[in-house]
Amino acid sequence: MSHTSSNILLHLIFSTQGRRPLIKADFRADLFAYLGGIIREMNGTALIINGIADHVHMLVRIRPVHSAAQIVRVVKANSSRWVHEKWNAGFAWQTGYGVFSVSESSVAAVTKYIAKQEAHHRKHSFKEEYIAFLKKNKVVYDERYIWD
Repeated sequence: MSHTSSNILLHLIFSTQGRRPLIKADFRADLFAYLGGIIREMNGTALIINGIADHVHMLVRIRPVHSAAQIVRVVKANSSRWVHEKWNAGFAWQTGYGVFSVSESSVAAVTKYIAKQEAHHRKHSFKEEYIAFLKKNKVVYDERYIWD
């Protein structure tokens, strides 16, 4: 009998549609808890979820049976529907997303970074932050196509 061993850690980043401030303070904590519940339903673990009015960061441990694309698709579709029905009929996520692999040795640093989103964004816009992530991770991009 074979056994599959894995430790797949992903840092997911995605914005509201048009990077508009749609994640309101009155439901932000509920939304982040809901996102964590979706990950749990997929037999994963949300280590930390945080963000500000226009985007979310999630550090998740996932099972190898799920791809990053599948995780993001399920998370965004279900949470968008939930926010739309419960809080804000105009709510939507952007089409794209960022996904970055994280090593176990970097979990503490990434967790700290995600936890401090409010302070970080007093100095840097989401756009600046996201482009810095792409550069740091050596992702080739064309700025004409990363903002939808």
